[in-house]
Amino acid sequence: MQQISEDIRKKIILFQATEITEYHIYKRLANRIKFGENARILNQIAEDELRHYNGWKKYTNEEVQPRWSHVWFYYLVSMLFGFTFGVKLMEQGEEKAQANYAAVAKVIPEATLYQEEEDNHEQQLIEMLDEERLQYAGSVVLGLNDALVELTGALAGLTLALQNTKLIALSGLITGIAASMSMAASEYLSTRSEKTSKHPVRAAIYTGIAYITTVTLLILPYLLFENYYLDLAIALTTAVIIIAVFNYYISVAKGESFRERFLEMAGLSLSVAAFSFVIGYFIRIWLGIEV
Repeated sequence: MQQISEDIRKKIILFQATEITEYHIYKRLANRIKFGENARILNQIAEDELRHYNGWKKYTNEEVQPRWSHVWFYYLVSMLFGFTFGVKLMEQGEEKAQANYAAVAKVIPEATLYQEEEDNHEQQLIEMLDEERLQYAGSVVLGLNDALVELTGALAGLTLALQNTKLIALSGLITGIAASMSMAASEYLSTRSEKTSKHPVRAAIYTGIAYITTVTLLILPYLLFENYYLDLAIALTTAVIIIAVFNYYISVAKGESFRERFLEMAGLSLSVAAFSFVIGYFIRIWLGIEV
Protein backbone atom coordinates (compact mmCIF):
# COMPACT_ATOMS: atom_id res chain seq x y z
CA MET A 1 0.00 0.00 0.00
CA GLN A 2 1.39 3.37 -1.00
CA GLN A 3 2.43 5.90 1.60
CA ILE A 4 0.23 8.96 1.97
CA SER A 5 0.85 12.26 3.74
CA GLU A 6 -0.78 13.09 7.05
CA ASP A 7 -2.87 15.82 5.38
CA ILE A 8 -4.26 13.38 2.80
CA ARG A 9 -4.86 10.80 5.52
CA LYS A 10 -6.96 13.29 7.50
CA LYS A 11 -9.03 14.06 4.42
CA ILE A 12 -9.61 10.35 3.80
CA ILE A 13 -10.72 9.83 7.42
CA LEU A 14 -13.28 12.60 6.89
CA PHE A 15 -14.47 10.78 3.76
CA GLN A 16 -14.76 7.56 5.76
CA ALA A 17 -16.84 9.30 8.42
CA THR A 18 -19.15 10.74 5.77
CA GLU A 19 -19.54 7.44 3.90
CA ILE A 20 -20.27 5.33 6.99
CA THR A 21 -22.65 7.99 8.35
CA GLU A 22 -24.62 8.08 5.11
CA TYR A 23 -24.60 4.27 4.96
CA HIS A 24 -26.43 4.14 8.29
CA ILE A 25 -28.87 6.89 7.23
CA TYR A 26 -29.78 5.18 3.96
CA LYS A 27 -30.07 1.78 5.64
CA ARG A 28 -32.42 3.12 8.28
CA LEU A 29 -34.59 4.81 5.67
CA ALA A 30 -34.67 1.64 3.55
CA ASN A 31 -35.64 -0.44 6.59
CA ARG A 32 -38.34 2.07 7.41
CA ILE A 33 -39.85 1.78 3.93
CA LYS A 34 -39.16 -2.02 3.85
CA PHE A 35 -40.55 -2.86 0.43
CA GLY A 36 -40.82 -1.53 -3.11
CA GLU A 37 -38.62 0.38 -5.52
CA ASN A 38 -37.80 3.18 -3.08
CA ALA A 39 -36.42 0.68 -0.54
CA ARG A 40 -34.35 -0.99 -3.27
CA ILE A 41 -32.86 2.34 -4.38
CA LEU A 42 -32.00 3.41 -0.83
CA ASN A 43 -30.42 0.01 -0.11
CA GLN A 44 -28.36 0.27 -3.29
CA ILE A 45 -27.07 3.72 -2.35
CA ALA A 46 -26.30 2.44 1.18
CA GLU A 47 -24.22 -0.41 -0.23
CA ASP A 48 -22.34 2.04 -2.47
CA GLU A 49 -21.54 4.18 0.58
CA LEU A 50 -20.29 1.12 2.49
CA ARG A 51 -18.14 0.07 -0.48
CA HIS A 52 -16.61 3.56 -0.60
CA TYR A 53 -15.96 3.42 3.15
CA ASN A 54 -14.13 0.09 2.85
CA GLY A 55 -12.21 1.40 -0.15
CA TRP A 56 -10.94 4.38 1.86
CA LYS A 57 -10.15 2.14 4.85
CA LYS A 58 -7.49 0.35 2.79
CA TYR A 59 -5.45 3.57 2.88
CA THR A 60 -5.93 4.46 6.56
CA ASN A 61 -6.23 0.99 8.16
CA GLU A 62 -8.56 2.64 10.63
CA GLU A 63 -12.17 2.03 11.64
CA VAL A 64 -14.10 5.32 11.75
CA GLN A 65 -17.31 5.73 13.72
CA PRO A 66 -20.42 7.26 12.13
CA ARG A 67 -21.49 10.74 13.17
CA TRP A 68 -24.48 9.49 15.10
CA SER A 69 -25.88 12.98 15.65
CA HIS A 70 -26.05 13.37 11.84
CA VAL A 71 -27.60 9.93 11.45
CA TRP A 72 -30.46 10.69 13.80
CA PHE A 73 -30.89 14.27 12.58
CA TYR A 74 -31.35 13.31 8.93
CA TYR A 75 -33.41 10.28 9.86
CA LEU A 76 -35.82 12.42 11.89
CA VAL A 77 -35.94 15.10 9.17
CA SER A 78 -36.77 12.38 6.64
CA MET A 79 -39.55 11.02 8.84
CA LEU A 80 -41.05 14.47 9.38
CA PHE A 81 -40.68 15.96 5.90
CA GLY A 82 -40.30 12.92 3.67
CA PHE A 83 -37.33 10.78 2.74
CA THR A 84 -36.83 12.60 -0.59
CA PHE A 85 -36.37 15.92 1.21
CA GLY A 86 -34.09 14.36 3.84
CA VAL A 87 -31.89 12.61 1.26
CA LYS A 88 -31.55 15.67 -0.98
CA LEU A 89 -30.86 17.96 1.97
CA MET A 90 -28.10 15.61 3.06
CA GLU A 91 -26.62 15.38 -0.44
CA GLN A 92 -26.49 19.19 -0.70
CA GLY A 93 -23.89 19.17 2.04
CA GLU A 94 -21.69 16.90 -0.06
CA GLU A 95 -20.90 19.75 -2.47
CA LYS A 96 -18.51 21.17 0.14
CA ALA A 97 -16.33 18.05 -0.18
CA GLN A 98 -15.47 18.57 -3.86
CA ALA A 99 -12.20 20.45 -3.16
CA ASN A 100 -11.01 17.67 -0.85
CA TYR A 101 -11.80 15.03 -3.47
CA ALA A 102 -9.72 16.92 -6.03
CA ALA A 103 -6.74 17.09 -3.66
CA VAL A 104 -6.92 13.39 -2.80
CA ALA A 105 -7.40 12.34 -6.45
CA LYS A 106 -3.90 13.56 -7.24
CA VAL A 107 -2.55 10.83 -4.97
CA ILE A 108 -5.23 8.12 -4.95
CA PRO A 109 -6.82 7.13 -8.32
CA GLU A 110 -9.97 5.67 -6.70
CA ALA A 111 -10.96 9.14 -5.49
CA THR A 112 -11.98 10.14 -9.01
CA LEU A 113 -14.16 7.04 -9.39
CA TYR A 114 -15.81 7.58 -6.00
CA GLN A 115 -16.46 11.22 -6.82
CA GLU A 116 -18.05 10.32 -10.15
CA GLU A 117 -20.29 7.78 -8.44
CA GLU A 118 -21.30 10.34 -5.82
CA ASP A 119 -22.01 12.97 -8.48
CA ASN A 120 -23.71 10.86 -11.14
CA HIS A 121 -24.82 7.42 -10.05
CA GLU A 122 -26.29 8.40 -6.69
CA GLN A 123 -27.95 11.51 -8.08
CA GLN A 124 -29.60 9.42 -10.79
CA LEU A 125 -30.85 7.00 -8.17
CA ILE A 126 -32.13 9.81 -5.96
CA GLU A 127 -34.08 11.27 -8.88
CA MET A 128 -35.83 7.90 -9.19
CA LEU A 129 -37.29 8.16 -5.69
CA ASP A 130 -41.06 8.38 -5.87
CA GLU A 131 -42.91 9.84 -2.89
CA GLU A 132 -46.63 10.53 -2.59
CA ARG A 133 -46.31 13.89 -0.87
CA LEU A 134 -44.25 15.21 -3.81
CA GLN A 135 -46.74 13.84 -6.34
CA TYR A 136 -49.35 16.01 -4.67
CA ALA A 137 -47.11 19.05 -4.20
CA GLY A 138 -49.14 20.87 -6.86
CA SER A 139 -52.30 20.36 -4.81
CA VAL A 140 -50.57 21.69 -1.70
CA VAL A 141 -49.29 24.70 -3.64
CA LEU A 142 -52.85 25.39 -4.83
CA GLY A 143 -54.23 25.29 -1.29
CA LEU A 144 -51.41 27.32 0.23
CA ASN A 145 -51.24 29.94 -2.48
CA ASP A 146 -54.99 30.47 -2.62
CA ALA A 147 -55.32 30.68 1.16
CA LEU A 148 -52.40 33.08 1.47
CA VAL A 149 -53.65 35.40 -1.27
CA GLU A 150 -57.32 35.33 -0.24
CA LEU A 151 -56.88 35.40 3.54
CA THR A 152 -54.14 38.01 3.72
CA GLY A 153 -56.28 40.20 1.49
CA ALA A 154 -59.47 39.49 3.41
CA LEU A 155 -57.85 40.01 6.82
CA ALA A 156 -56.25 43.28 5.73
CA GLY A 157 -59.57 44.59 4.45
CA LEU A 158 -61.52 43.33 7.46
CA THR A 159 -58.98 44.75 9.91
CA LEU A 160 -59.54 48.31 8.75
CA ALA A 161 -63.25 47.90 8.01
CA LEU A 162 -64.30 46.20 11.26
CA GLN A 163 -61.58 47.16 13.76
CA ASN A 164 -62.71 44.41 16.13
CA THR A 165 -60.54 41.33 16.62
CA LYS A 166 -63.40 38.91 17.37
CA LEU A 167 -65.45 40.04 14.37
CA ILE A 168 -62.37 39.87 12.13
CA ALA A 169 -61.57 36.35 13.36
CA LEU A 170 -65.19 35.24 12.90
CA SER A 171 -65.42 36.67 9.40
CA GLY A 172 -62.03 35.25 8.47
CA LEU A 173 -62.90 31.77 9.73
CA ILE A 174 -66.21 31.68 7.90
CA THR A 175 -64.54 32.88 4.71
CA GLY A 176 -61.60 30.49 5.13
CA ILE A 177 -63.61 27.36 5.90
CA ALA A 178 -66.02 27.97 3.03
CA ALA A 179 -63.15 28.71 0.65
CA SER A 180 -61.18 25.61 1.74
CA MET A 181 -64.13 23.34 0.93
CA SER A 182 -64.63 25.13 -2.36
CA MET A 183 -60.96 24.76 -3.30
CA ALA A 184 -60.93 21.08 -2.29
CA ALA A 185 -63.99 20.42 -4.43
CA SER A 186 -62.44 22.31 -7.38
CA GLU A 187 -59.20 20.30 -7.06
CA TYR A 188 -61.21 17.06 -6.97
CA LEU A 189 -63.05 17.93 -10.17
CA SER A 190 -59.89 19.23 -11.84
CA THR A 191 -57.82 16.12 -11.00
CA ARG A 192 -60.66 13.80 -11.99
CA SER A 193 -60.85 15.40 -15.43
CA GLU A 194 -57.09 15.08 -16.00
CA LYS A 195 -55.28 11.92 -17.06
CA THR A 196 -52.74 11.76 -14.24
CA SER A 197 -51.64 9.22 -11.64
CA LYS A 198 -53.00 11.43 -8.86
CA HIS A 199 -56.09 10.25 -7.03
CA PRO A 200 -58.81 12.96 -7.08
CA VAL A 201 -59.85 12.42 -3.45
CA ARG A 202 -56.26 12.55 -2.18
CA ALA A 203 -55.56 15.67 -4.25
CA ALA A 204 -58.66 17.32 -2.75
CA ILE A 205 -57.60 16.34 0.78
CA TYR A 206 -54.07 17.75 0.31
CA THR A 207 -55.52 21.01 -1.03
CA GLY A 208 -58.12 21.29 1.72
CA ILE A 209 -55.66 20.54 4.54
CA ALA A 210 -53.10 23.02 3.18
CA TYR A 211 -55.82 25.68 2.91
CA ILE A 212 -57.39 25.22 6.34
CA THR A 213 -53.97 24.97 8.07
CA THR A 214 -52.93 28.27 6.50
CA VAL A 215 -56.25 29.86 7.48
CA THR A 216 -55.83 28.73 11.10
CA LEU A 217 -52.30 30.14 11.36
CA LEU A 218 -53.27 33.48 9.84
CA ILE A 219 -56.34 33.97 12.04
CA LEU A 220 -54.72 32.78 15.29
CA PRO A 221 -53.26 36.24 16.23
CA TYR A 222 -56.77 37.76 16.20
CA LEU A 223 -57.84 35.20 18.81
CA LEU A 224 -54.84 35.91 21.04
CA PHE A 225 -54.28 39.69 20.95
CA GLU A 226 -56.66 42.66 21.11
CA ASN A 227 -54.60 45.08 19.00
CA TYR A 228 -55.89 44.46 15.46
CA TYR A 229 -52.99 46.29 13.78
CA LEU A 230 -50.53 44.07 15.67
CA ASP A 231 -52.62 41.04 14.68
CA LEU A 232 -52.46 42.03 11.02
CA ALA A 233 -48.69 42.50 11.22
CA ILE A 234 -48.30 39.05 12.82
CA ALA A 235 -50.60 37.48 10.22
CA LEU A 236 -48.60 38.98 7.34
CA THR A 237 -45.32 37.91 8.94
CA THR A 238 -46.74 34.41 9.38
CA ALA A 239 -47.74 34.39 5.70
CA VAL A 240 -44.19 35.27 4.64
CA ILE A 241 -42.75 32.56 6.94
CA ILE A 242 -45.16 29.95 5.52
CA ILE A 243 -44.17 30.93 1.99
CA ALA A 244 -40.45 30.77 2.86
CA VAL A 245 -40.67 27.38 4.61
CA PHE A 246 -42.78 25.75 1.92
CA ASN A 247 -40.69 27.07 -0.95
CA TYR A 248 -37.49 25.97 0.77
CA TYR A 249 -38.98 22.50 1.07
CA ILE A 250 -39.93 22.44 -2.62
CA SER A 251 -36.59 23.91 -3.70
CA VAL A 252 -34.73 21.09 -1.93
CA ALA A 253 -37.09 18.19 -2.67
CA LYS A 254 -37.75 19.06 -6.32
CA GLY A 255 -34.60 21.02 -7.17
CA GLU A 256 -36.44 24.23 -8.08
CA SER A 257 -35.39 27.84 -7.56
CA PHE A 258 -36.19 29.06 -4.04
CA ARG A 259 -35.70 32.78 -4.67
CA GLU A 260 -37.91 32.98 -7.74
CA ARG A 261 -40.82 31.05 -6.22
CA PHE A 262 -40.57 32.83 -2.86
CA LEU A 263 -40.54 36.34 -4.35
CA GLU A 264 -43.45 35.52 -6.63
CA MET A 265 -45.70 34.11 -3.88
CA ALA A 266 -44.71 36.67 -1.24
CA GLY A 267 -45.10 39.58 -3.65
CA LEU A 268 -48.53 38.39 -4.75
CA SER A 269 -49.85 37.83 -1.22
CA LEU A 270 -48.54 41.11 0.19
CA SER A 271 -49.69 43.11 -2.84
CA VAL A 272 -53.23 41.76 -2.49
CA ALA A 273 -53.14 42.49 1.26
CA ALA A 274 -52.03 46.09 0.69
CA PHE A 275 -54.70 46.63 -1.97
CA SER A 276 -57.42 45.11 0.26
CA PHE A 277 -56.31 47.24 3.21
CA VAL A 278 -56.85 50.39 1.14
CA ILE A 279 -60.17 49.10 -0.22
CA GLY A 280 -61.33 48.32 3.33
CA TYR A 281 -60.52 51.87 4.39
CA PHE A 282 -62.49 53.50 1.56
CA ILE A 283 -65.47 51.12 1.93
CA ARG A 284 -65.62 51.95 5.63
CA ILE A 285 -65.66 55.68 4.89
CA TRP A 286 -68.15 55.29 2.03
CA LEU A 287 -70.63 53.28 4.11
CA GLY A 288 -70.00 55.36 7.22
CA ILE A 289 -69.53 52.27 9.37
CA GLU A 290 -68.40 52.75 12.96
CA VAL A 291 -67.83 49.54 14.92
